[in-house]
Amino acid sequence: MDVSSRHHLRSDEVRAIEETLADRLGIDIHAEAFELVEFADEDFQIGLIDGEAHVWYPEDGPFLTVSGANTYDPTNHVVTVDTGAISFVSDGADIMRPGITEADPVIEEGDLVIVVEESHGKALAIGTALTNGADMTGSEGKVVKSLHHVGDELFEFSV
Repeated sequence: MDVSSRHHLRSDEVRAIEETLADRLGIDIHAEAFELVEFADEDFQIGLIDGEAHVWYPEDGPFLTVSGANTYDPTNHVVTVDTGAISFVSDGADIMRPGITEADPVIEEGDLVIVVEESHGKALAIGTALTNGADMTGSEGKVVKSLHHVGDELFEFSV
Protein backbone atom coordinates (compact mmCIF):
# COMPACT_ATOMS: atom_id res chain seq x y z
CA MET A 1 0.00 0.00 0.00
CA ASP A 2 1.65 3.14 -1.30
CA VAL A 3 0.76 6.29 0.74
CA SER A 4 0.06 9.23 -1.57
CA SER A 5 -0.96 11.76 1.10
CA ARG A 6 -1.46 12.11 4.83
CA HIS A 7 -3.03 15.11 6.55
CA HIS A 8 -4.74 16.14 9.78
CA LEU A 9 -8.51 16.59 9.71
CA ARG A 10 -10.35 19.70 10.85
CA SER A 11 -12.33 19.49 14.07
CA ASP A 12 -15.68 19.57 12.21
CA GLU A 13 -14.55 16.61 10.05
CA VAL A 14 -13.48 14.68 13.15
CA ARG A 15 -16.80 15.43 14.86
CA ALA A 16 -18.72 14.10 11.83
CA ILE A 17 -16.70 10.87 11.88
CA GLU A 18 -17.21 10.45 15.63
CA GLU A 19 -20.97 10.95 15.23
CA THR A 20 -21.22 8.54 12.28
CA LEU A 21 -19.35 5.80 14.12
CA ALA A 22 -21.36 6.39 17.30
CA ASP A 23 -24.63 6.07 15.36
CA ARG A 24 -23.55 3.05 13.29
CA LEU A 25 -21.60 1.07 15.87
CA GLY A 26 -22.51 2.39 19.32
CA ILE A 27 -18.96 3.49 20.14
CA ASP A 28 -17.48 6.64 21.61
CA ILE A 29 -14.24 7.90 20.03
CA HIS A 30 -12.28 10.87 21.28
CA ALA A 31 -8.80 11.41 19.89
CA GLU A 32 -5.88 13.74 20.38
CA ALA A 33 -5.04 13.54 16.67
CA PHE A 34 -7.01 12.33 13.66
CA GLU A 35 -5.32 12.00 10.27
CA LEU A 36 -6.51 10.84 6.88
CA VAL A 37 -4.24 8.63 4.78
CA GLU A 38 -4.81 8.26 1.04
CA PHE A 39 -3.18 5.58 -1.08
CA ALA A 40 -1.95 5.67 -4.66
CA ASP A 41 -2.75 2.00 -5.22
CA GLU A 42 -6.01 1.49 -3.25
CA ASP A 43 -9.60 2.66 -3.69
CA PHE A 44 -10.08 3.36 0.03
CA GLN A 45 -8.60 5.62 2.69
CA ILE A 46 -7.84 5.04 6.34
CA GLY A 47 -8.09 7.25 9.38
CA LEU A 48 -5.35 7.28 11.97
CA ILE A 49 -6.60 7.84 15.48
CA ASP A 50 -3.67 8.92 17.60
CA GLY A 51 -1.39 7.29 15.02
CA GLU A 52 -3.21 3.93 14.80
CA ALA A 53 -5.11 2.74 11.69
CA HIS A 54 -8.52 2.38 13.33
CA VAL A 55 -10.90 3.87 10.74
CA TRP A 56 -11.47 2.54 7.24
CA TYR A 57 -13.25 4.43 4.47
CA PRO A 58 -14.78 1.97 2.04
CA GLU A 59 -17.43 3.21 -0.40
CA ASP A 60 -20.13 4.15 2.12
CA GLY A 61 -18.31 6.28 4.68
CA PRO A 62 -16.24 5.64 7.80
CA PHE A 63 -16.20 2.26 9.50
CA LEU A 64 -13.76 0.60 11.87
CA THR A 65 -10.82 -1.55 10.84
CA VAL A 66 -10.35 -4.88 12.60
CA SER A 67 -7.84 -3.26 14.98
CA GLY A 68 -10.26 -0.36 15.52
CA ALA A 69 -13.04 -2.80 16.40
CA ASN A 70 -10.74 -4.49 18.91
CA THR A 71 -9.91 -1.12 20.46
CA TYR A 72 -13.41 0.44 20.64
CA ASP A 73 -15.62 -2.65 21.21
CA PRO A 74 -18.68 -1.88 19.02
CA THR A 75 -22.13 -2.99 20.11
CA ASN A 76 -24.01 -2.61 16.80
CA HIS A 77 -23.60 -4.40 13.45
CA VAL A 78 -21.78 -7.30 15.11
CA VAL A 79 -21.86 -10.92 13.90
CA THR A 80 -20.50 -13.57 16.28
CA VAL A 81 -18.90 -16.80 15.04
CA ASP A 82 -18.10 -20.01 16.90
CA THR A 83 -14.57 -21.24 17.58
CA GLY A 84 -14.68 -23.62 14.60
CA ALA A 85 -14.95 -20.67 12.21
CA ILE A 86 -12.03 -18.64 13.63
CA SER A 87 -9.26 -20.04 11.44
CA PHE A 88 -11.34 -19.71 8.27
CA VAL A 89 -12.47 -16.15 9.00
CA SER A 90 -8.92 -15.14 10.00
CA ASP A 91 -7.70 -16.39 6.61
CA GLY A 92 -10.22 -14.18 4.78
CA ALA A 93 -12.97 -16.71 4.12
CA ASP A 94 -16.54 -15.51 3.71
CA ILE A 95 -18.78 -16.30 6.68
CA MET A 96 -21.24 -19.17 6.43
CA ARG A 97 -24.46 -19.62 8.42
CA PRO A 98 -23.38 -22.73 10.36
CA GLY A 99 -20.50 -20.81 11.97
CA ILE A 100 -22.66 -17.94 13.23
CA THR A 101 -23.93 -18.07 16.79
CA GLU A 102 -25.47 -14.59 16.94
CA ALA A 103 -26.08 -11.55 14.73
CA ASP A 104 -27.35 -8.06 15.47
CA PRO A 105 -31.00 -8.05 14.33
CA VAL A 106 -30.74 -4.47 12.98
CA ILE A 107 -28.29 -5.60 10.27
CA GLU A 108 -29.71 -5.22 6.78
CA GLU A 109 -28.47 -6.76 3.56
CA GLY A 110 -25.57 -4.65 2.23
CA ASP A 111 -24.54 -3.26 5.64
CA LEU A 112 -20.94 -3.43 6.77
CA VAL A 113 -20.57 -5.73 9.78
CA ILE A 114 -17.90 -6.66 12.30
CA VAL A 115 -17.25 -10.38 12.72
CA VAL A 116 -16.14 -11.36 16.23
CA GLU A 117 -15.32 -14.69 17.85
CA GLU A 118 -17.57 -15.92 20.64
CA SER A 119 -15.00 -16.77 23.33
CA HIS A 120 -13.35 -13.38 23.84
CA GLY A 121 -15.33 -11.08 21.54
CA LYS A 122 -12.23 -10.21 19.49
CA ALA A 123 -12.83 -8.86 15.99
CA LEU A 124 -11.61 -11.10 13.17
CA ALA A 125 -13.01 -9.45 10.06
CA ILE A 126 -15.10 -6.72 8.51
CA GLY A 127 -17.54 -7.74 5.81
CA THR A 128 -20.70 -6.99 3.90
CA ALA A 129 -23.96 -8.61 5.02
CA LEU A 130 -25.50 -10.72 2.27
CA THR A 131 -28.77 -11.03 4.23
CA ASN A 132 -30.40 -9.37 7.23
CA GLY A 133 -29.26 -10.11 10.79
CA ALA A 134 -32.33 -12.11 11.75
CA ASP A 135 -31.63 -14.50 8.84
CA MET A 136 -27.92 -15.09 9.52
CA THR A 137 -28.11 -18.18 11.70
CA GLY A 138 -28.99 -21.54 10.25
CA SER A 139 -27.61 -24.62 8.58
CA GLU A 140 -26.27 -23.53 5.20
CA GLY A 141 -25.30 -20.65 2.95
CA LYS A 142 -22.92 -17.73 2.79
CA VAL A 143 -24.17 -14.68 4.73
CA VAL A 144 -21.19 -12.29 5.04
CA LYS A 145 -18.65 -11.45 2.34
CA SER A 146 -15.26 -10.81 3.93
CA LEU A 147 -13.61 -7.51 2.96
CA HIS A 148 -10.86 -7.04 5.56
CA HIS A 149 -9.50 -9.55 8.08
CA VAL A 150 -6.83 -10.21 10.68
CA GLY A 151 -3.43 -10.48 9.00
CA ASP A 152 -4.31 -8.83 5.68
CA GLU A 153 -2.42 -5.86 4.24
CA LEU A 154 -4.72 -3.30 5.87
CA PHE A 155 -4.43 -5.04 9.26
CA GLU A 156 -0.63 -4.99 8.99
CA PHE A 157 -0.47 -1.34 7.83
CA SER A 158 1.47 1.08 10.01
CA VAL A 159 3.01 4.49 9.40
